[in-house]
Amino acid sequence: MRSLKNHLDNKLKSKSFKEKFEEEKELVNISIELQSLREKKGLSQSDLAKKAHVTQQQLSKIENGINCNLSTFLKVCHALDLEISIKNRKLSA
Repeated sequence: MRSLKNHLDNKLKSKSFKEKFEEEKELVNISIELQSLREKKGLSQSDLAKKAHVTQQQLSKIENGINCNLSTFLKVCHALDLEISIKNRKLSA
C-alpha cells in the first residue's frame, strides 16, 4: 500500500499536476493568512464582511479557498488594512 506522500511525490512528476497543485497550495496559504489576520484583529466573519461591504458568505468562501472575484478579494484586504503588491517570480529556464 502506497502512502499519501509517495502517491503525491509520484503525481508531482507531472508538470500539469504540479502547476495546479502549486496554484491550490498558494490559494490555501492566502486563505489561511486572511483568516488568521481577521482573528488577530478580533473580528468575526460577519464583522469583517460588513466592514468590507461583502456578504458573510463571500468572506467564508475566500477563507475556505474558494475562488472569488478580484473586487471582492480587494475589498476584504482593504478592510483588513492590507496592502497588495505583485512580485515577479523568478522563472527557471
